Amino acid sequence: MPRLGPAIRARLRRGPACTAVAALALVCGTTAAAEATHELHTDRDAFTPATTTIEAGQRVLEASYAWIDNRGTPATNSFPELLVRLGMTERVELRLGVNYEQGSGGSVVSAVEVGEGLIGEELESESNVLYGLKVFVTEQVDWVPRSSVIVEAFTPTSGDVLGTEPTVTYVCGWQLPREWRFDAALRYVYADSTGGRFDKWVPSAVLRMPVTHRWEVHAEWFGAWSDGLPDDTVRPFVGPGTHYMITPNFEVGCRMGWGLTRDAAGYFVDSGIGWRF
Repeated sequence: MPRLGPAIRARLRRGPACTAVAALALVCGTTAAAEATHELHTDRDAFTPATTTIEAGQRVLEASYAWIDNRGTPATNSFPELLVRLGMTERVELRLGVNYEQGSGGSVVSAVEVGEGLIGEELESESNVLYGLKVFVTEQVDWVPRSSVIVEAFTPTSGDVLGTEPTVTYVCGWQLPREWRFDAALRYVYADSTGGRFDKWVPSAVLRMPVTHRWEVHAEWFGAWSDGLPDDTVRPFVGPGTHYMITPNFEVGCRMGWGLTRDAAGYFVDSGIGWRF
């Protein structure tokens, strides 16, 4: 434990208020002196995935629960939004996941959404498995961004829509002054629905801002545009998020947002964890 200097000992003798201030200064000093906690760079931290892959031989487990307040229809519950990432080489990771959704609008706010099978006024449910690869493409050099490509598929195991959906995501980002980061992604889904196949375009952008070595906040915009449905939808969202590193290998986080059109859900909240093991 750090030694208390004469100034802090003097403040401790001045009363409870000074004691609280001194304790805060001691905690802050201890945190500043501690070694910086490394980021996990989880993909669930925001809707926009991380621009990096995990290191060879490492494993990262991500899970979360999302509650989505749909407009005029039953709310959606999405869990466990489980994603296991396995580092195969320095540039390639294997991705496996599962999810279950119950509600009326799909889990468009998470990276494990499948199809448009839940759209409607009735309470329905579906589950799916996820499998694929993430490949690191470029490191940041001047204006060239750090970037990765995710190629994966979602196969429903229950529900009204049982067609496998291939998905490709390109994500890139730049390290900014003060350790801020700006990342953007574009996801394409060859989606399935009760009315047949259609195209879905899902852009997103996030500004990540560290507060301390362990605590980060972000502001994000993302949305989903369908093309090929009898009634195409436009569902953009905006909102904040945060995560906190409890240990160098375990984080907790929460994000929320609001829909910007009538097609989009009115509000959502998503809380989860990341664990490197």
